[in-house]
Amino acid sequence: MARALALGWGEPALFTDGGSGRSRALADAVGGEALDSNAQLGCRAELLVLAHKPAQLEEVAAQVGSPAVVLSLLARVSTEQLSAAYPGARVVRAMPNTAVEVHAGVTCVCGEEVAAVDELLGRVGIVVRLAERLLEAATAVSGVAPAYVALIAEAWIDAAVAQGIPAAQAAELVGASLSGSAALLQAHGMNTLGVRRAVTSPGGVTARGLRALEQAGLRSAFAEAAAAVVGQSAR
Repeated sequence: MARALALGWGEPALFTDGGSGRSRALADAVGGEALDSNAQLGCRAELLVLAHKPAQLEEVAAQVGSPAVVLSLLARVSTEQLSAAYPGARVVRAMPNTAVEVHAGVTCVCGEEVAAVDELLGRVGIVVRLAERLLEAATAVSGVAPAYVALIAEAWIDAAVAQGIPAAQAAELVGASLSGSAALLQAHGMNTLGVRRAVTSPGGVTARGLRALEQAGLRSAFAEAAAAVVGQSAR
């Protein structure tokens, strides 16, 4: 997630890692520096973005010190926990998706309203402010979206290939169809029923395809997937 944000912002920044070498790669990609320690980062950074493992919260906080603003991408780490680890800092918790890399992301946020953070996140997509209790559920909707869409596209392409369309052309058709259909839905205010009925003639081929998808359990599959991400049972 840190990589997607850094590439989306496309500006020099300061980076650290735990020895993976990713900080150097990001610094080379967007400019800035790969620092030797989190302590150096804490001394120089005006805004600290946390993208480490959640279990490392206290360890990293002790190394960094006292930043003015903390933007956390850590899953299931509450603003209360963040404020305890970084007393005195203005804390924002965010859940972006990786489409921020191409300025088409969705970022759900909670915590303090910090204009500089909102501006940064707004550069790479839309920003939706939610109650913190809804953040995990929102992750099950927008956070997973690039992976879900990739899987849907893959299955769709495979189905097209099975009907005799060459793979490259199938991919082109599916990619453009996904993009265009999303744009159409948004142009109609996400009126899913209206858009669906506009293309579905009674007894026609689209109706037969939709019925097959429903019978295959499309809706229940999404419900189960959302429940799995949030950590609940859909039943």
